[in-house]
Amino acid sequence: MSINFSEVSNSNEGEKTWSPKEVLGHLICGEKSDWIKRTKIILEQGATATFPPFDMDFQYSYVQNKTVSELLDEFDNLRKNNLAELEGLNLSENDIIKTAKHPRLGSVTMKELLSTWAVHDLGHIAQISRIISKQYKSDTGPWSNQLRILN
Repeated sequence: MSINFSEVSNSNEGEKTWSPKEVLGHLICGEKSDWIKRTKIILEQGATATFPPFDMDFQYSYVQNKTVSELLDEFDNLRKNNLAELEGLNLSENDIIKTAKHPRLGSVTMKELLSTWAVHDLGHIAQISRIISKQYKSDTGPWSNQLRILN
């Protein structure tokens, strides 16, 4: 059994799906331009403000010449800084019910934004897990039908 890490990190689940490396690029984009910036928009501009659109194509060119290790390190640093910044905002009960406008979804609260940040990332962790797991499918023999992640 031999898994090529580069091959796995560039594999995907089919047409119009992302590889683990591209998912990392997408998560980095969120750390740079989405979650904290939108948090500040809600706090500073309020209900009449509309979030700028999110760049859903950022990751394709961004990950091209980077290793998975470099992307993981970058994500780790960005996430640590963003969590420290979030903690430093000392959000109150009044803050988490404040709103702004999402360009497609309409009015959203701070609580919804922050909850979505967590669930969004968990979804992408599951996506990466599926992609990597499927690289082992042929090696699991008769157990492959027992492993939901493979099917």
